[in-house]
Amino acid sequence: MQKKSLDTGSLFPALTARATLNDVASQAGVDVSTASRVLRGDQKQRVGEETRTRILDTAKKLNYRANITARSLRAAKTFSIGIAVPQLDNPVFSQIIMGAERGARERGYSLLIAHIGEGSSDDDAYERLASTNRVDGLLITTLDDNSVVLHAAKKAGVPFVLLNRTGQGVDNSIYFDSNQAAKIAVQHLISLGHTRIAHLSGQLNPSTGIGRFAGYRDALEEVNIPFDPSLVAVSGYTIKGGADAMRAVLQQAKELPSAVFPITLSAAVGAVMAIQQYGIRVPEDLSVVTVHDGPIAEAIFPPLTTVQMPVEKMGFDGAMGLIDLIEGRQTKINCMMQPLQLVLRGSTSKAPHRR
Repeated sequence: MQKKSLDTGSLFPALTARATLNDVASQAGVDVSTASRVLRGDQKQRVGEETRTRILDTAKKLNYRANITARSLRAAKTFSIGIAVPQLDNPVFSQIIMGAERGARERGYSLLIAHIGEGSSDDDAYERLASTNRVDGLLITTLDDNSVVLHAAKKAGVPFVLLNRTGQGVDNSIYFDSNQAAKIAVQHLISLGHTRIAHLSGQLNPSTGIGRFAGYRDALEEVNIPFDPSLVAVSGYTIKGGADAMRAVLQQAKELPSAVFPITLSAAVGAVMAIQQYGIRVPEDLSVVTVHDGPIAEAIFPPLTTVQMPVEKMGFDGAMGLIDLIEGRQTKINCMMQPLQLVLRGSTSKAPHRR
């Protein structure tokens, strides 16, 4: 009996030849140089919007992927950027990474992630950054303006953008209006009748900690609520820090608060844990509102009321801006991003009546 030959092309379509830049240009009806500039996001390329769209649609249809190795050899660049984060389990940093990866991918760059804890030495931080595949630029996130990561980035010899804060001697940064975010959170508590409002703060030297503490103070002063230092404790940006700071407030306060504003989502989760350990109910006895939103805010009980911030967009804009610096389309980045909205959930309610 005659054996039938197998059509391997139909069984393994992935083995078909990879689309080239010439294929894209030919099907789109443009020169190879025009297709190349459009696909790498060259804004100086004078091409009509219809032509640009046709090239991009053709590349998508053909599943075209740039040959990064060949491109790197021609340009003496890696076409990769790095992002350094101090925490991998912090939802804020994970959202920044997601946005940065999307921005890098849209511009034909790879994103490499370096986890550099705040306890690292200067030499270790520099070695980690320097070994991040010799990237063309860096996105830096830190918990502290005096971070060893920031010092290492300044020595790295490539453009870098500081995310989520400003820093002395840093030219390029994208950061949130922390003062306004805090005011929105505290004004919400005040609108519910709360006057004994605690604050779990960051360290008061970084820009984020200063901004949110100032917004907390400003919101109180606007309605003549006196500031009580016994209602403030430093939590930092971790779940454990939030729990420890909440316990400190409950132990040191002259009179117990009816509400608390932790600086960020992780600290708020810790605060809720500590409050419940004391047998205090949220929100019946003590309301909680924080800055930043994410799945964890909905997952805990009760779900957290938050001030939503454009975190993923910060990562995206950071990657796009950094690549503009690398490729000479920009010389400086300084951008303050505004809060998005107050997301009402079950952790806040009207102030309880106390004797």
